[in-house]
Amino acid sequence: MMAANAAPTSWLQLPLAFDVARMRQESDQFAAGDWISHFNTRAYENGWSCVPLRSAGGEARHIIPIDGAAYSATPHLARCPYLRDVIASFACDTSAVRLMALEPGAVIHAHRDPGTALMDGLTRIHIPIHTSPQVHFSIDGERVHFTAGHAWYMDASCLHAVHNGGATPRIHLVIDCITNAWLEALFARAGFVPKAAARYGDPSINDGNVHDVIARLRASATPAALALASRLAALAAAEAA
Repeated sequence: MMAANAAPTSWLQLPLAFDVARMRQESDQFAAGDWISHFNTRAYENGWSCVPLRSAGGEARHIIPIDGAAYSATPHLARCPYLRDVIASFACDTSAVRLMALEPGAVIHAHRDPGTALMDGLTRIHIPIHTSPQVHFSIDGERVHFTAGHAWYMDASCLHAVHNGGATPRIHLVIDCITNAWLEALFARAGFVPKAAARYGDPSINDGNVHDVIARLRASATPAALALASRLAALAAAEAA
C-alpha cells in the first residue's frame, strides 16, 4: 500500500544495468554526418543531436515522432549488436529509439513533453553512455544526475531541463517504451509511485485556476470552447460538492 505522504515519482533508477564499454564502442562509431541536429532549435543552445536507431518507417534521417506511425529499425541499428540486445532486454514494444548527444556547455531549456509518463502509455527511458557528474537534469525543480550504464526513467511530462556542464559530449540511449504489464512490474520493484490522474484532463488546470480557464473559454464563445467550459464547470462543481 502506498504511504499517505509518498510523493509521485518524477524520476527513478530502474533495476537494470548494461555494459558501458560495449555501448561506448558502438555509439562512438558514428561519424559527425550521422548525427542530426534536433529539429526544435528554439528548445536548446550549443548543440543537441540524435542518431535514430528506430524511427517512423525506419528512416535513418528521420527524428520527428509521429503518433500512430509504424516504427522499425534504421540501418544504424544494424551496426550495433549490443545496443540491439539492450533494446531487446525491455520486454515491451518500443517506438522511437535514438542516441542523443548534448555538446559541452549545451543547455536544453525547461519544457514539457506531454504524454510521456508511464501512466500515459509511453514510457521514456534514458541509459547514459557518456556522461560526467557535471551533466544534470532539473526535473520539477529537482537537480538530478543519471549515472552511466543504468536505466533511468524520467516523467518527461514534468517541467524539465538539461545542462551539460562538462568538457565532453553527453550521449544517452533514449528508448520510448510502450507501457505494458512487464514494464509496470519493473517499475513497482523499483518503488514507483504513480501520480494521480489530472482531475480536469490537463495537468496545467487545477482547482486554483479552473474558474479563470472557464471564464476565458466562455469569452472566446466558440462552440468547442463553450463545450469544454461546461465540462470543466461540471467537474469543478462536483469537486466542491
